[in-house]
Amino acid sequence: MKINEDTVNKIAQLARLELSADEKAETMKDMNRILDFMDKLNEVDTTSVEPLVYMNADVNVLREDVVRHDISHEEGLSNAPEADNDFFHVAKVIG
Repeated sequence: MKINEDTVNKIAQLARLELSADEKAETMKDMNRILDFMDKLNEVDTTSVEPLVYMNADVNVLREDVVRHDISHEEGLSNAPEADNDFFHVAKVIG
């Protein structure tokens, strides 16, 4: 399949793009290069290659999710510029 000017115009319309004549010609060349590359990839024999699902063999290398209390409520409030016993005091942002 080759990309022609009608195809570029259709794609530009769908993407709501306004392309000049030079941009259309460049886009047509780029799209044809992409399709040529895909044709080369289709020539490769992949019958004995298994599909790649993961890039490595590691499975779920995340740490266990454990609830812990690293600092106390009072320690957290002690670093605030302004706070009372329970909350941080911040400037009002809604009028």
